[in-house]
Amino acid sequence: MSGTGTDLIIVSAVCVYNHEGHLLTVRKRGTDKFMHPGGKPEAGETPAEAASRELLEEVGIEVAPQDLEPLGVWLAAAANEAATNIEATVFTAPGIWEAHPSAEIAEIRWLDFTAPLPDDLAPLLTEHVLPALTAPKR
Repeated sequence: MSGTGTDLIIVSAVCVYNHEGHLLTVRKRGTDKFMHPGGKPEAGETPAEAASRELLEEVGIEVAPQDLEPLGVWLAAAANEAATNIEATVFTAPGIWEAHPSAEIAEIRWLDFTAPLPDDLAPLLTEHVLPALTAPKR
């Protein structure tokens, strides 16, 4: 159900993996949907700079902006704001990581691609990023 909102928020997000190959998802305080670490760029920040900063602030992972690998740019319904869409530039952080919730993050959860998907994932994840990550490689 993409494209249904009236407001638009620009965000950057990052796909991060652990030793088991699970994808990191986070839930911000006061919300019920899990999503990627990430957020809105500050004035003058590129999407990669915003993604790098948010990753460090939210889960304590430090990756230089130039080391983030672009995955795609998508429009999706915002998970926690009514009548709002997000335009998300999504990156992948190279390597294997451990994460610790901080800042506005209430909870982290590692998503196992081989298990049934939980029903509390953000639309960006379910409609765009997971299909891109699980598509057969050409």
